[in-house]
Amino acid sequence: MDSQLLYDRIMEEIILWLVDKIGQLGYAGILFLMFLESTFVPIPSEVIVPPAGYLVAKGDMNMVLVIVCGITGSILGALFNYMLAVWLGRPILLKYGKYILFPPERFERVNSFFLSHGEISTFTGRLIPGLRHFISFPAGLAHMKLMRFCLYTALGSALWVTILAYIGKLVGDNLELVRQYSQQALMAVLAVMAVVFIIYIRQYRKNILSRH
Repeated sequence: MDSQLLYDRIMEEIILWLVDKIGQLGYAGILFLMFLESTFVPIPSEVIVPPAGYLVAKGDMNMVLVIVCGITGSILGALFNYMLAVWLGRPILLKYGKYILFPPERFERVNSFFLSHGEISTFTGRLIPGLRHFISFPAGLAHMKLMRFCLYTALGSALWVTILAYIGKLVGDNLELVRQYSQQALMAVLAVMAVVFIIYIRQYRKNILSRH
């Protein structure tokens, strides 16, 4: 069997299971799954939030509550990773990170992204596949101010969760369309974020120069 076809079938089964479980557990299910998604558990938000959006379209859930639960779960999961980094420290994460899907090479990439882009990377990182699960670790290691960390995490999560929820409401449980629309939305968001980031850097440099 073609690997892509096998992947599609597995994802379809996961989506059907999630629709069923979210329907049973309600908003608590969304919060819990998004909590897991924001830690190091490899559950993509693209298979959690769109099914909830589909249930909104059916009249079984409320869009505002879906988004609030998604954001709350994301923040709690990110805080879990943040505190884990604070408690364990860099040497332990480097040594044992591979057991939570965070091997040294990935650690260095994510840490480099954080160091290069500053605290705002906790916002932009929430929108980048492969980064969103782990961007909280370098923030914790750097002892980033908790209020700023929560704010940037909430903003990034709010943007992405809202997009995914409305994609689910629009296309239902069609896996291919969910994937297609999610990729298109991600590209558009990243383009906007690039502009925002350029403005941020220019303003940051302007503030630095003004102090001297």
